[in-house]
Amino acid sequence: MTNLLQQINSPADLRHLTRQQLHSYAAELRQYVLESVSKTGGHLSSNLGTVELTIALHYVYNTPEDRVVWDVGHQTYPHKIVTGRRDMMHTLRQFDGISGFPRRSESEYDTFGTAHSSTSISAVLGMALAARTKGEDRHSVAVIGDGSMTAGMAFEALNNAGVYDDINMLVILNDNDMSISPPVGALNRYLARLMSGKFYAAARNVGKSVLPSPMLELAKRFEEHAKGMLVPATMFEEFGFNYIGPIDGHDLESLIPTLQNIRNLKGPQFLHVVTKKGQGYKLAEADPVLYHGPGKFNPAEGIKPSTSSKLTYTQVFGQWLCDMAAADKKLIGITPAMREGSGMVEFEKQFPKRYFDVGIAEQHSVTFAAGLACEGLKPVVAIYSTFLQRAYDQLIHDVALQNLDVTFALDRAGLVGADGATHAGNYDIAYLRCIPNMVVMAAADENECRQMLSTGYHYPGPAAIRYPRGAGVGSKVESNLDTLPIGKGEMKRQGQKVAILAFGSMVHPAIQAAEALNATVANMRFIKPLDTELVKSLAATHDALITVEEGCTMGGAGSAVAEALSEAGIQIPIQILGLPDKFIDHGDVHLLLSQCGLDAKGIEASIRTRFPEIFSTVPKLAANS
Repeated sequence: MTNLLQQINSPADLRHLTRQQLHSYAAELRQYVLESVSKTGGHLSSNLGTVELTIALHYVYNTPEDRVVWDVGHQTYPHKIVTGRRDMMHTLRQFDGISGFPRRSESEYDTFGTAHSSTSISAVLGMALAARTKGEDRHSVAVIGDGSMTAGMAFEALNNAGVYDDINMLVILNDNDMSISPPVGALNRYLARLMSGKFYAAARNVGKSVLPSPMLELAKRFEEHAKGMLVPATMFEEFGFNYIGPIDGHDLESLIPTLQNIRNLKGPQFLHVVTKKGQGYKLAEADPVLYHGPGKFNPAEGIKPSTSSKLTYTQVFGQWLCDMAAADKKLIGITPAMREGSGMVEFEKQFPKRYFDVGIAEQHSVTFAAGLACEGLKPVVAIYSTFLQRAYDQLIHDVALQNLDVTFALDRAGLVGADGATHAGNYDIAYLRCIPNMVVMAAADENECRQMLSTGYHYPGPAAIRYPRGAGVGSKVESNLDTLPIGKGEMKRQGQKVAILAFGSMVHPAIQAAEALNATVANMRFIKPLDTELVKSLAATHDALITVEEGCTMGGAGSAVAEALSEAGIQIPIQILGLPDKFIDHGDVHLLLSQCGLDAKGIEASIRTRFPEIFSTVPKLAANS
């Protein structure tokens, strides 16, 4: 570590540096972020872009007494380093290590937990009004990206905040013209106009210089009129904010004086800061998407292409989407700002007029799909499981209640690893299966995922297909668009005594466990409608049933099986295995599954513990299985 980097262990230390030292510290901090992320993996481009902004905020504001909330929070690595976690960066996003997002339990400087976008302004308004209510003289700052500003929640908060002219609140728009997917929509065009507003500045200055003294009042009126015509900053001002900017977010000599001046102003303030993702690392500057969330890599060489021969589930979806679109001109692809993450890059190239990126607006994406379905089109909404939570009312009220033909491709179902609890898709089974008209499927492998996508697409109502992050088991993916019979599972192994009813990603570890137990295994495929005939048949021929799912046990697929048995009046011992009733931290997915007892050995051990009388003489699964 370099000299200044070692000296700064808190924002209080930072405030003792001279302006010239701050510039040196920024260079050292940026280099340390690059080196740290290259060793652990994590978000890179966004963090390289917020180095100077982080330094300026902690230099000017009295953190943590003054509150700073980082929207999404994937750009807070410099913040973590400045606030005393420098020596823990080697544990970033790893089991028992520090989180890749702000976390209240991790540091007093993490004033609000974030990881989903567009929540910061609402939280900061709450903090500012709390300070006013309690008579505390402190400031509250939200840092929000231009991508996050496409969400309705951000504007709901702006609308609410603008009426309070006696609060100490600042919203900083970190405008890097780059969300994960390319920025979309009218707001992006608006910001582009704002950035090109030099004509207004020139017109104002010329007007003042040529007009004689008696006409200064007229000049002032002209300025206000010109501002309304030529500088769209008035949009934020109409919300009740005092708009300032845009300013260079990498220039400490602009940032620090501006923030110092704003700190002395009352009422809601809005600062427009322009930054560059990947700043200071040429490879990330050239391709900020590639370097958005890399794994481990050598900074001198850059990210190397993947050599894995296995398809990821996301790739399976992307290929299926293109194939089905070629077969059916009614197919419409929709993503809420996750073109790359959801595997839709090729679809956009092949079918640009049938591709819609609606921005970070999950609620809108679902109701938009409902509108398309009303007119006879066939929308496919590609969305992460954790983000569909944000559109739950629209899912029920706008799609399911009207029984509209919308297909939901739920990527990142189950545990996601390094991103942790905020991004894990642990609840979709429970929150989907309770909705009337929904069909809910869980894919056991890559080829079954493709078949389920076709099945859901052809089902004339709302259907959701859940599949995990990353690669599957390596099964061959057929090129056809075959469907599966709805509500029918399949037998994978015939055994004795106990039957394991496995859902989705748990089918293969269940088969491994069953080999040691000589148990029966059924790939249930459908959570809803459940294959109740298969459940009854297995109950009639076995002494006990075990369900296993990579989802929460409360209200999940195992609960569906228990309900079916109860409805049929069947009494049989049942063991429900799944994710426990707690938020599961970040870490390697295989390690986390093992800790939850959802690998082959864990499933076997749970069954042996529950039914010792059945398996007391049966050899255990080999340690390397």
